[in-house]
Amino acid sequence: MAIAHRRIGTGPVRAIVLHDWFGTSANWGSVLEHLDPDGFSYAFLDYRGYGERRDVSGRYSLGEIADDVLELADQLGWDTFSLLGHSMGGKAAQQVLVRAPERIEKLIGIAPVPAAPYELDDAAHALFHGAAEDPAKRRAILDLVTGNRASRHWLDRMVEHSLGVSRPEAFAAYLASWQPLDLSSAVKGNTVPVLVLVGEYDLALTEEVMRATWQAWYPNCRIVTLRGSGHYPPHETPVAFATEVEAFLRV
Repeated sequence: MAIAHRRIGTGPVRAIVLHDWFGTSANWGSVLEHLDPDGFSYAFLDYRGYGERRDVSGRYSLGEIADDVLELADQLGWDTFSLLGHSMGGKAAQQVLVRAPERIEKLIGIAPVPAAPYELDDAAHALFHGAAEDPAKRRAILDLVTGNRASRHWLDRMVEHSLGVSRPEAFAAYLASWQPLDLSSAVKGNTVPVLVLVGEYDLALTEEVMRATWQAWYPNCRIVTLRGSGHYPPHETPVAFATEVEAFLRV
């Protein structure tokens, strides 16, 4: 069965794009208007249980995402390609890298979850694991990772989108997959070129976290802090985000 996806551009530089825990292929803010369609080909994937694939059943795991990414690449006829992954999608991208390192040209992590288990204290555990069924908890997480700076309307819309386009059981299962998963030993020393984009106001996945994880494990990793952004650069600083992404992919 063909894997539904959102395609932007027909250029020679090819990238598959993986969304965050709350998002879908459609929830990238205005950055979709700023991508270069002549120089790049972007394929935005929805995970099973989300977006256009909301009714596609599955295990809802990072391993399954990796399988679908590679199947989508085959479907597109892309022997090699780059990967962009936002937050949870950053860890999913690393799962793809572990599965098929010879196919990945470059890797971009956008406020990305590191390869190691994501530690949660008791309060954070209750917040994250309660978010599948409680919209207020989803909103609290979004407010935290954007530095308690985002407008009420934007937060409300993000929660509404998340609730409307993801199955609660998929939302819960993906957390159970990405939070404890440890890929760190499998990625350490991988020489793939890596760009990590971190938001200045992200209170969870900070520049310090990125230096201690991504930059420690990938010898060809560069970190760029996007000023004026929190955890959602495609929404918060779309032009700066697109500029950094395409400059890195183009080289």
